[in-house]
Amino acid sequence: MKPKYTIAVTGLNNTDNPGPGVPVIRALREAKDFDVRIIGLAYENLEPGIYMKNICDKVYQIPYPSTGSDELMKRIEYINEKENIDVLIPNFDAELFTFMKSEEKLLKMGIHTFLPTIKQFEERHKSELMKFGKKYNIDIPFSKSISNLSDIKNIQYEFEYPVLVKGKFYDAYLAYNPAQITEYFNKISAKWGVPVIIQEFIRGTEVNVIALGDGKGNTIGAVPMRKQYITDKGKAWGGITLGDENLLKITKKLIKETKWRGGMELEIIKTHTDKYYIIEINPRIPAWVYLAVGAGQNIPEALVKLTLGENVEPFKSYDTGKMFIRYSYDLIGDISQFEKLSITGEL
Repeated sequence: MKPKYTIAVTGLNNTDNPGPGVPVIRALREAKDFDVRIIGLAYENLEPGIYMKNICDKVYQIPYPSTGSDELMKRIEYINEKENIDVLIPNFDAELFTFMKSEEKLLKMGIHTFLPTIKQFEERHKSELMKFGKKYNIDIPFSKSISNLSDIKNIQYEFEYPVLVKGKFYDAYLAYNPAQITEYFNKISAKWGVPVIIQEFIRGTEVNVIALGDGKGNTIGAVPMRKQYITDKGKAWGGITLGDENLLKITKKLIKETKWRGGMELEIIKTHTDKYYIIEINPRIPAWVYLAVGAGQNIPEALVKLTLGENVEPFKSYDTGKMFIRYSYDLIGDISQFEKLSITGEL
């Protein structure tokens, strides 16, 4: 008889800027070696994953990490007393630091996590990416962090237009002049704070890799893909798996040298001269994870096994030419569901 685990998952927003929670849950429900009871953890009461059938067995609203880690941990403790959570899978960059810092506290509650170390998390920040590239001998576009509007006047002397303007957690915009940089700086800093990162724009094809490291330098899984359709927010609305050995070599080298622990996504630009520039390293499972599952690597299942201390053999292959396409779907619910979650924080 297969074991059954209670797994708490965040990131239930499944809009035009989707979170990884729903595809992670879909992958876990298809796990071959265990069954699951899924506890959804929602920050907003209109996250679509709350209301989708066969996604969450129960949903709890939790406070944003910005309210303070103590408030978030108190809420997790309350939920755990009722649900006896075995594994917690956070899926947002902005919440990871709180959960990493609280790893021992969570373990005392019986909740297991498998996250990057704080050092790993900090050194791959967008603002630190150039140092990261030098340390591990990988190609990174030239970038600079700015914290106020007065820094913008010097951009023209250090960069060629256009440039990318990026938030420290999310959002990226292409700017062609100082006025656009100012506009995007104000927009991003109001949402995510400073610094805002100015990054050299590399022309080429954007490719991505989802990967899972065991914390000892071994790559358990890795699947590269190319975005086929991109939204105005830069999110993949369609993609196809690639058989690019260079992408796999870059990924395995990075995981080996950093001893990466947990899921990650590499965002890479491949130039017409076949040079590869890493433009971002996201320290968690990406929203297109279900493509990897469809290609033969159930990365969330392997992540849960690692979390619970099991010995996990690396995936040996994946299917190339597998495609995913996202679509919009109108969910019909009842106002009573919304009211119950809003009033009690549970559904």
